[in-house]
Amino acid sequence: MTDAEWAEVRPLLPTPGWMRGRGGRPEGYCHRAVLDAIRYLVDNGVKWRSMPADFPPWDRVYAFFRRWRDHALVKEFHDRLRGQVRERLARDAEPTAGVIDSQSVRADAVVGADSRGFDGGKQINGRKRHVVVDTLGLLLGVMVTSADVGDRAAAQVLLHQVADAHHLLALVWADGGYTGSLVEYCLATLALVLAIVKRSDDMRGFVVLPKRWIVERLFAHLMRTRRLARDFERRTTSAEAMIYWSMTLLMTRRLARSHRGRA
Repeated sequence: MTDAEWAEVRPLLPTPGWMRGRGGRPEGYCHRAVLDAIRYLVDNGVKWRSMPADFPPWDRVYAFFRRWRDHALVKEFHDRLRGQVRERLARDAEPTAGVIDSQSVRADAVVGADSRGFDGGKQINGRKRHVVVDTLGLLLGVMVTSADVGDRAAAQVLLHQVADAHHLLALVWADGGYTGSLVEYCLATLALVLAIVKRSDDMRGFVVLPKRWIVERLFAHLMRTRRLARDFERRTTSAEAMIYWSMTLLMTRRLARSHRGRA
């Protein structure tokens, strides 16, 4: 991270338990060095054991990653950054509208048969990333499943989680794969309007569809992060954590640019 990024990030970091009088040993490495190591791994796609010597030992960095993953601290950190970015752009911290979609990616050999499948439509053997983003393209929720899980089945679970976390969310745009009983379920159970944006039958070639391009832009960012170009994680929770870390890269850079603009 640059100094401008660290200035934005430091106040948003979760406070360690030992600093709140909850016991435990003080951490042996600076948070900035550990965060830089995780960001390097996510952005460059290296193995944990191939962590450059400039960073703390790889097992200490992985222990930090695992602790933040298991206690949902990476999501908490990510959500604080998202609220900061939205407020910096004169938006409310909590969104009222979003977009949902999914992306199938090939899985590495380390991914077990219990969490991988075959997406017949995309002809991909691997996993599927189901995401909900706000109208700025910032992540609201993510769920990683095997690639053979249907979009509607996964969306029912994901939208429930997102609606519980974001009480002001009232409208979500989706493509034609989310039609059917899911629309009625969202309205009756979640008080959420699921608007289907369909492609016209007379369209030819590539056409930018209203609202749906927002989530496609997020997928493009994820694929530029080398660790996410293919699913290398043994656990789906680790795959979800990697997506949150990738989005923190994007948001800290945006905050640093706005910081320089104000300066």
